[in-house]
Amino acid sequence: MKVRALRSILFALGVSALAAGAQAAEKIRWLNDWLPAGDKAVIYLGVQEGLFEDAGIEVEIMTGRGSSDVVSKLGTGAGDMGSGGLSALMQAKAGARVPVTAVMSIYTKQPDAVFVAEGSGIENLKDLTGKTLATATFSASNVTWPLVLEANGMAPDAVKVLKVDPGAMGPMFATGRVDGTINWITKLPAFEALASEAGKKVKVLPWSEYGFNGYGLSIFASDRLIKDNPALVKKFLAVYKQALQMAIEDPARAGAALKAMVPDIDADIAAEEFEVSAGLIDTEIADKDGLGAFEPALLKETWTWVAKAQDLPEDALDPEDVVTRDFLPE
Repeated sequence: MKVRALRSILFALGVSALAAGAQAAEKIRWLNDWLPAGDKAVIYLGVQEGLFEDAGIEVEIMTGRGSSDVVSKLGTGAGDMGSGGLSALMQAKAGARVPVTAVMSIYTKQPDAVFVAEGSGIENLKDLTGKTLATATFSASNVTWPLVLEANGMAPDAVKVLKVDPGAMGPMFATGRVDGTINWITKLPAFEALASEAGKKVKVLPWSEYGFNGYGLSIFASDRLIKDNPALVKKFLAVYKQALQMAIEDPARAGAALKAMVPDIDADIAAEEFEVSAGLIDTEIADKDGLGAFEPALLKETWTWVAKAQDLPEDALDPEDVVTRDFLPE
């Protein structure tokens, strides 16, 4: 009888401990800025490897429809944290009081690029004069493109640009209907696969090599969360950084984690996509300033490009009001 009673007590204590553990888990509703792909693999890796769970954080992953959508949903309470282009948050804050703040940088170089075929005679930006490029109709790159040309001494209309459905860009490039495409560099693996089938190789002209400097993809948090639970923001970023470093060291592991949670994904392509995006994360800028940092001069340059692209006065926003450095991991 005594043994049975002891077992009952121990069982009850075990159940209580499990319940307490479950209650202790804090939830983060995370918004990716676009559909699941290799460049979004870090958050999936953190969940799949149990890194967030070990830290007492439950992560619900949701999908936004672009950076501006993420900003809007975080601002209205439909999410807690998420990823998005810093330019979208700057633009939003320049026009209104938006209760969202960038808490960590991810891309220290802009991801925009032009893809052309090797051997086409196009070796640099000026070689695009008179050529035709395809671009996604609603790509944010379209607004900045004329400014990049201008910064390199080219007329805004020096290159013909066709706005098309994103799904048409790869085939148009592969079949030679256009001389190149405007893309994020993270899409390189998919384009390389299409080009290879057509007997072509892709040459990349990153805009960052032509003066387009600034922070790209960043992590945002709602001001409500920052106010109500700053410790959770700090803990989340520490785990995210751990997952990010794990992914940089082993892109295949990141691709496999994404595949495990999103079965339709090709794990190998996802790994390649993350490996390409890692070139925007693990940079000489991050080495100098620290992973996740917002260095004041580069932050200001980011806003300068946004202001020009949106035809806004530079004094419409103090870029320091867009970010906080209070939660950056050590």
